[in-house]
Amino acid sequence: MAKGMPLSDEERIPWLCSLQEILLREFSLGVNVILACSSLKRMYRRILMGEHSMKNRQAENYTEPNQAHSHLDFSKDILFVYLHGSIELITKRLETRKGHFMSPSLLQSQFDTLEPPDGTENFMSINIEKTIPEMVTEIGKKLGLNI
Repeated sequence: MAKGMPLSDEERIPWLCSLQEILLREFSLGVNVILACSSLKRMYRRILMGEHSMKNRQAENYTEPNQAHSHLDFSKDILFVYLHGSIELITKRLETRKGHFMSPSLLQSQFDTLEPPDGTENFMSINIEKTIPEMVTEIGKKLGLNI
């Protein structure tokens, strides 16, 4: 991505498996986690939830993560927060970002790849036109927190 090229599934899946191992480890320790990543495809979100059935193995280089606690099911405890906004707004924000590796030129590829969450996933949708405090409050309410 730093070179202005979007990641392929083959490049992204090992990274997602590593993130899933972190989520699983923290869940097994009873720790709550907030993970921020662009899990643009349903397949990516299923990997994060630990759903490793053959139907979800769409990339050739997919390998099962090596997990000490692979018997744990924490998928029902994951809430995906789908932050959505117009390509114009996100482009404007990317252009004003300093010190970040993602080039605004990659944004269209992100929109092209995007498979928004649907009713089969535990998610909430938030428009990024809201302020950060508004978004945090909305997420907190969904989680039953007093923020």
